[in-house]
Amino acid sequence: MTQKQSILGRIGQLAKANINALIDRAEDPQKMLDQLVRDYTNSIAEAEQAIAQTIGNLRLAEQDYNEDIAAASEWGTKALAASRKADDLRAAGNAGEADRFDQLTKIALRKQMDAESEVKQAQPMIEQQRVTVDKLKTGLAAMKDKLGELKSRRDQLVARQKAAQAQQTVQGAISSINVLDPTSELSRFEETVRREEALAMGQAEIAASSLDAQFAELEDAGAELELEARLAALKSGSAGQISPSSTPAIES
Repeated sequence: MTQKQSILGRIGQLAKANINALIDRAEDPQKMLDQLVRDYTNSIAEAEQAIAQTIGNLRLAEQDYNEDIAAASEWGTKALAASRKADDLRAAGNAGEADRFDQLTKIALRKQMDAESEVKQAQPMIEQQRVTVDKLKTGLAAMKDKLGELKSRRDQLVARQKAAQAQQTVQGAISSINVLDPTSELSRFEETVRREEALAMGQAEIAASSLDAQFAELEDAGAELELEARLAALKSGSAGQISPSSTPAIES
């Protein structure tokens, strides 16, 4: 198998590859796609080189073909000229020179026939090479399209994988924090704060009760002092002298 046929077969296989089926069978789709991208890139480079060489060979063959066509035409012209010269010499009675130009005519005709044979042999080969070049170009374009598809699918897959990993991270963080769980740290701290608030309220009530008691004791002490004062006034004989300010006035 020639290199041209090998490259053409590889192009056909790669261009027909089912990317979805390859992804489904792969254990690690991203690695598989990365490897496919590398393989396609390398194959495209090889195909481009092979196609360039094939095109170069075709152009050389076309040049030779055109040269053979031109040579056949040129030798035909020379043969005609030599034949006419031979006819003119023979008509003039110069048979020896006429025979020489007839020999030249035959040589030119033989050269013409050789060139035409080259043209006839080269024509189908050139046509086949042209068909092959067209197929190679078409296959190369398909490979480049497939490479673009591969890169797009790979990028989509990587983006989806990263999004899924980010989602898993967020969900894991959310599930690890449950503010409604009474056994969580936040709930225990809230319970501690509530107990401290209750203690503060209890202390405030105790303080208020103590203050009321002190005022009550103060009022009782004042009444006792007034009682002692009146008792002392009675014993000193001034019981009947009651201060006007101490009794209310009676209106008539």
